[in-house]
Amino acid sequence: MRRTRGRVVDVDTLEDFDRRLAHGARSLSGWRMRTLDLTGRGSALRAVEVAGSLFLGCRLTLADEESVRARGAVVFPAVPGIPIDTYRTTLYSPAELFGAGGYADSPDARTYAWSQRETSRDATLAQSLHDHTIDIALAEWVSHRRLVGVMGGHGVVRGSREYADGVELGQRLSATLTVATGGGPGAMEAVNLGGYLAGRDADAREQALSMLASVPSFTPSIAAWAEVAFAVRETFPDGGDSLGIPTWHYGHEPPNPFASAIAKYFRNAQREAILLEVCQSGIVFLPGSGGTVQEIFQDACENFYADETSVAPMVLVGREYWTERYPAWPLLRALAEGRPMERHVHLVDTVKEAADLITAGA
Repeated sequence: MRRTRGRVVDVDTLEDFDRRLAHGARSLSGWRMRTLDLTGRGSALRAVEVAGSLFLGCRLTLADEESVRARGAVVFPAVPGIPIDTYRTTLYSPAELFGAGGYADSPDARTYAWSQRETSRDATLAQSLHDHTIDIALAEWVSHRRLVGVMGGHGVVRGSREYADGVELGQRLSATLTVATGGGPGAMEAVNLGGYLAGRDADAREQALSMLASVPSFTPSIAAWAEVAFAVRETFPDGGDSLGIPTWHYGHEPPNPFASAIAKYFRNAQREAILLEVCQSGIVFLPGSGGTVQEIFQDACENFYADETSVAPMVLVGREYWTERYPAWPLLRALAEGRPMERHVHLVDTVKEAADLITAGA
């Protein structure tokens, strides 16, 4: 979590740095300074103790860098030649990832291409540093929100009944909670759209669905798929909050434009674990395939070993789907039997039932 008080302090602006020194700070121990231009602060740095401080991607004169290192500071310089800010302090917005031009030249697409092309130690280090800072920004974002997760298939197309169900679920859950998804297309986009439309009436939902149905999928054109999504955002400005946690590991699938905050990671395993961890109000599982089944049992493992005060609800939507098509329910129910999690796992037929179960315990 980003800290502004206490023994560990994140200092992300030059104004905050100057203010703290003006208030009499004599030691930077525990300070984590990120992407600050300190080239004009040499005299200030020499006047304070720096042992135990951390400079992440900061600009320093060569003399000042040598000085703070010699006096016990740790300096991580900016990694050159990469398309991302390894020390960013906030989550992404859809506009930031998609950029102003076509998708092929967007920050999101360029970062994916770079991640597939570059395998050097510098590139690996940059990716690790980036994911660490996303962790910190995400912890801050979720700290004052109650999140419920929704998992489901990326192959759900706009205009389908499954997509409309996802939007309805997102709207219903967002009445009392903040929805979080894997941040991609399909069911994930639908739920984030529901969060974006929180508080809007059925007519607004139907209009948005009608607009989106003109471009059902991100294939063959991500640009066209994104363009109509941003048109929906313009038609219905000031949407509600929701979270997307996608990954460049699946970079051929774009992040959806309806999550208000996007925690995009390079490492998928880290992203999967974080997504489950932040959803303390439970997770709803819509129909999906391999990835969704993996998430069901990853979540089940957490609940299986949790004490009774830490179990989070699990709600599977689609009785026939989860008992016949992919029979995850019988195994999940067998795992839960006799455990504290037993009364927290549910199988329902409709998104309304799922939302009612989650919000009843919110």
